[in-house]
Amino acid sequence: MSDMKQLAQLMAELEKMLTLCTRCGMCQAVCPIFSVTGKESDVARGKLAILDGLLNTMFENPDGVYEHLNKCLLCGSCAANCPSGVKVLDIFIRARAILTAFMGLSPSKKLILRKLLANPQTFDRLFEVGTKFQRFFTKPASDIIGTSCSRIASPILNQRHFMPLAPVPFHRISPSADILPGKSGIKIAYFTGCLIDKIFPDVALAAMRVFSFHEVGVFMPQGQGCCGIPALSSGDIESFERLLLYNIEKFRPFDFDYLVTSCATCTATIKKFWPLMAGENLGKKVRDEVDIISEKVIDINRFIVSKIGINTTKPENDSGKIITYHDPCHLNKSLGVSTEPRLMLKANKNYRFMEMPEAGWCCGMGGSFNLQHYDISADIGKRKRNNIISSGCSVVATACPACMIQISDMLSKSNDRIEVKHTIEIYDESLECNF
Repeated sequence: MSDMKQLAQLMAELEKMLTLCTRCGMCQAVCPIFSVTGKESDVARGKLAILDGLLNTMFENPDGVYEHLNKCLLCGSCAANCPSGVKVLDIFIRARAILTAFMGLSPSKKLILRKLLANPQTFDRLFEVGTKFQRFFTKPASDIIGTSCSRIASPILNQRHFMPLAPVPFHRISPSADILPGKSGIKIAYFTGCLIDKIFPDVALAAMRVFSFHEVGVFMPQGQGCCGIPALSSGDIESFERLLLYNIEKFRPFDFDYLVTSCATCTATIKKFWPLMAGENLGKKVRDEVDIISEKVIDINRFIVSKIGINTTKPENDSGKIITYHDPCHLNKSLGVSTEPRLMLKANKNYRFMEMPEAGWCCGMGGSFNLQHYDISADIGKRKRNNIISSGCSVVATACPACMIQISDMLSKSNDRIEVKHTIEIYDESLECNF
């Protein structure tokens, strides 16, 4: 009972934030999950009402609340469109952490998060082993997209067309870097991120070529870890804090101008959630360092456009391949980065940019949401696929590797011959570097 009261007390700290919700229902119109299920409990207003009820009933049904809270993409559509300014993502992240602290992690999540993810060297070794054996369990699905599908019946891979692990991860191709700046006078730290490192190393290689072209100095420490968002999404503060401390140690003494990432989710996590969830127990020194890093972190598209500058006066190429752009939720809704990626694409004279309908509508990935609720995730993804097709494009670009995985799945299963690229890859092509 004492634990129950303690948990209720912790939840009461969210009460002020919860009272801001007027139950107006604006979140219904923008929630990707609600658009599929039509259930009030799946929309932000419904989840906040459940949380509010939880405070009053002293956690009579924490399992049910936890289930509803986890049925969320954390896309931020509700928060971005809330007229009352309710910080929905902050509430959900904190509530998940409190509930997990009370209920504990499942054995499988403990293994994945605390034994693997929170130990970057072990995590890397596991994926390198997976790379060697994946050909025995997978087969090619789409030659143009590069997806694979499962050779055997699998509850997770069975329905999916997924991106295979790269033959060589980026951390093996380029373990570290400490390059002095040239004419730009700017030195950045480059945070790779798990998906780019292990699935899309070509994105990181393109980024490094772009930095070199613009004579930007690059500090890239060896053995980087995950940004921590999988742990946070599961409410596992212990693993999150271990990864936070690990990465801070890697990037000390912070003698760089910007911390650049090519992953929308990593950028939003470091910018928003590191300061939000860095607890008092970490000490003032660490929390001050978190503030320093969160101030320096910047998306690669915004960095190139606003800090370096690009040529946006190229002539229109009416005969070029059509390219369209999908707005990652964490980049557009959480950080307000929308114009810059489009300028990056328009800088390539070999393409003709065409806006797709509902470019800012969520693709349905949502990290672990895709694993737990693939049917809903796929329904949301099909809407995105249809909008991509309607643009008439031969290439769809985005700035988030998780979105690239989801979009590749949807296009591949429909036998669409459309390439999926990162914006920095398209911009890199425009520079015509000779490396």
